[in-house]
Amino acid sequence: MKRFRVVSFALAIGSFVFFGCKKDGVNEKFDSSLENISKKKYGSEEGIGGAVYVLSNQASGNEVLVYNRSSNGSLSAAGSFSTTGNGTGAGLGSQGSVILHDLEEYTYLFSVNAGSNDITAFRVDHNGLTLVDKVPSHGTTPISLTAHDEHLFVLNAGGTGNISGFNISHDGHLSYLANSTRSLSDDNAGPAQIRFNNEGTQLVVTEKNTNRISTYSVNVNGIPSDVISHSAIGITPFGFDFDNHDHLIVTDAFGGATSQSAVTSFSLSSAGNLALVDGPRGTNQTSACWLATTNNGRYCYATNTGSASITGYSIRDGVLSLLNANGVTAVTGTTPIDVSLSRNSNFLYNVNSSSHSITFFRVNENGSLDAIGNVDGLPAGAVGIAAR
Repeated sequence: MKRFRVVSFALAIGSFVFFGCKKDGVNEKFDSSLENISKKKYGSEEGIGGAVYVLSNQASGNEVLVYNRSSNGSLSAAGSFSTTGNGTGAGLGSQGSVILHDLEEYTYLFSVNAGSNDITAFRVDHNGLTLVDKVPSHGTTPISLTAHDEHLFVLNAGGTGNISGFNISHDGHLSYLANSTRSLSDDNAGPAQIRFNNEGTQLVVTEKNTNRISTYSVNVNGIPSDVISHSAIGITPFGFDFDNHDHLIVTDAFGGATSQSAVTSFSLSSAGNLALVDGPRGTNQTSACWLATTNNGRYCYATNTGSASITGYSIRDGVLSLLNANGVTAVTGTTPIDVSLSRNSNFLYNVNSSSHSITFFRVNENGSLDAIGNVDGLPAGAVGIAAR
């Protein structure tokens, strides 16, 4: 792929707009009496296929929107749960704003509140979502989360930006991990996502403004090293995931340049060093930003925000091959953003920010996608998606 310098750019949804502090949540305490407000029989897996979760991200009060998933992959609205925090009312330009995490006998859902600078924890069970905790993010404008075992990390995009860590107790409560806050590679990094590798020994952060990928080695106590910065190879690294062999698969939005976006794969060493494996492999589409990889590590899917499409790749030893020569594996709603696969990887779901909808697809054995349908009615500014 031809490389070129992009002086200024913006995706249609404002992915590269950064939001300042709107409310100081540093001294906010969790009220245990709030725990009962989110106990509803929604999102249960009993008798159905699972559930899908999206953040409303409203400035007047953030909520998790829940959709029951049937065995054939279709969705039905099943209510909403207050995070007791605030969103921004506009796109966050990030991946991982709401995540699911298994710990011991429970599944938890964690969400950012980018407008009030805090993180909310829910327990997922047969009664739906139960609000467990809300804690300050130890920064401003939290936009992305990742968890491994008993550790949770947040990426704060506001101010000079940072990452900060938390211990997750056996009942889902969060406590700040002392000495875990680390800076990004630059005070104006424009971060997009944070994620642990499969082993939980490395943290990775993509930086849109610097065209860098930053890594942090994590010790057994969950404390990260100082940042190590690497060239992203492509331009505007954004969303990413890991395959089964811990290859890092990253989207390159190329500043929103028409038909220039791509996906690149790297190997990640135990010392936090990156080595190019393949790419950038072009999507032949515009603004590839969000990405998800199947459980078997054979396929990945990137949403093309500027082309209303999804591009699929097969993955073999980190080498990427387009499933469709034109890069169109599926057609989405208008301005697709966040994407997630169900836990069995049989179904793929994506949020469409301009058409305010979720589109969903069946994932076939050969990686192709069959459209199943869509649900409308998301509020403007809704972000993030997590599926089970």
